[in-house]
Amino acid sequence: MKFAILETGKPPGDLAGRFGDYPAMFERLLGPDFDYARYDAEAGMLPASPDDHDAYLITGSPAGVYEQLPWLAPLTDFIRAARGQKLVGICFGHQIMAEALGGQVVKSEKGWGAGLHTYSIVHRALWMDDAPSVSIPASHQDQVIVQPPSSTVIAASPFTPFAGLAWRDRPAISFQFHPEFEPDFAQALIRERYDVVPDPDAAIASLHSPNDNARVGGWIRRFLLGS
Repeated sequence: MKFAILETGKPPGDLAGRFGDYPAMFERLLGPDFDYARYDAEAGMLPASPDDHDAYLITGSPAGVYEQLPWLAPLTDFIRAARGQKLVGICFGHQIMAEALGGQVVKSEKGWGAGLHTYSIVHRALWMDDAPSVSIPASHQDQVIVQPPSSTVIAASPFTPFAGLAWRDRPAISFQFHPEFEPDFAQALIRERYDVVPDPDAAIASLHSPNDNARVGGWIRRFLLGS
């Protein structure tokens, strides 16, 4: 499968040198079954056509979908045009897919969500297993507040009611949380944002608990590969 990762941001400080960039994290999570390509969407680089690859993953970013940044409109148009290709959105990718396809995203009054969060599975897609919930690292202050038409909520929490979406009119899924974040990276990221994340020590401590990153990585692989 020809699979392209659309990179919409980079880890802050020296974290990319220590842990790798976001495309590298997804390659580790998803494994060797894909013919990977990457595009720096933040720098305005996108495939000439959605037909260039079979599937796309949109990464996290420090940007907000509501900001007036020159690369956001082309990426939004690309998402809308990719009707036959499989799409996966993570964090910012989840948000821009929701915004592009009829939902709404804002900087939430709830503030930062950081550390290990637990999400209930409220609808089970065919590519999922029977887990009733998943615990996955989170790092966001923006949230989807209006569910896109033709989408189904698949994961939710009291803090993030639209934490996972699957679309009924196109092969697309998205998650607000970060299955690609290994605990050491997620802890280092909170330290980079220590002054803005509420109760950062508790958020860091939560990441010592077991997570479901590998499980969700398996879900994404099964969705992409159709098994």
